Amino acid sequence: LVIGGSRGKAGAVALAGMATLRSGAGLVTVAVPRSIQAVVAGFEPSMMTLGLGDAESDELGQESIPELREILPAMTCLALGPGMGTSPGSVRLTHWLYHRVAQPMVVDADGLNALSTWPEGLRLAYGPRILTPHPGEFQRLTGEKCADDLNKRADQAATLCRLDPTGNTILVLKGHRTLVTDGRQVSFNPTGNPGMATGGSGDVLTGTIAGLLAQGMGPFESARLGVQVHGLAGDRAAKEVGEISLIASDLLRFLPVAFQQGTVTTR
Repeated sequence: LVIGGSRGKAGAVALAGMATLRSGAGLVTVAVPRSIQAVVAGFEPSMMTLGLGDAESDELGQESIPELREILPAMTCLALGPGMGTSPGSVRLTHWLYHRVAQPMVVDADGLNALSTWPEGLRLAYGPRILTPHPGEFQRLTGEKCADDLNKRADQAATLCRLDPTGNTILVLKGHRTLVTDGRQVSFNPTGNPGMATGGSGDVLTGTIAGLLAQGMGPFESARLGVQVHGLAGDRAAKEVGEISLIASDLLRFLPVAFQQGTVTTR
């Protein structure tokens, strides 16, 4: 289940949904405001869509909780946040999902922005959580600027993971040599290029990790492999179109090739 989207940001949640399919999930449902359901459905016929809330609402809110309660038991994992918006209702919905849903969850973008309104809530994750911030989002979550040194950055990321007493929080701190840590082990990713710093790239990463989770892979392993395959797809795309012209939908085109050649390198 991919939850997100808002008026003007239908593409973000659609990219995440399509990446989830391309990463091996057999069935993907994208839950979005009813006002943009038709737009999101038009991106890819292989995705199912669920329209939530009032037909005039621009963003999802807590009024969608009863409808989500009905479908959540059938879902293997969740991806939350792409294009979701930051209205008070969206923030409340994010906290409800984060603190009440047991399935593994990838949280990105506006989902992270919602969590930053109550950082202490990171101690109350109800199940496995994979957070995928860039340095700015990490700073909003922690109040601490990311270190330039990779080893110090890894320590900062591990400290955030250890806020969760269950040990089920994974952090994917994006940037040059994106790192993945669960607070105990750390992996630095060698793939990717500057052309991937483009709108929608993070949404594709969210979906890639969620697709691996949906197949039963562990959270740390899903994050680690997802980051590497996402970077490989970006490297193949850059060879074809160049870093300057690379856009997020190019990553979707090259995910299949990336999965065929992907291997995992760790520190």
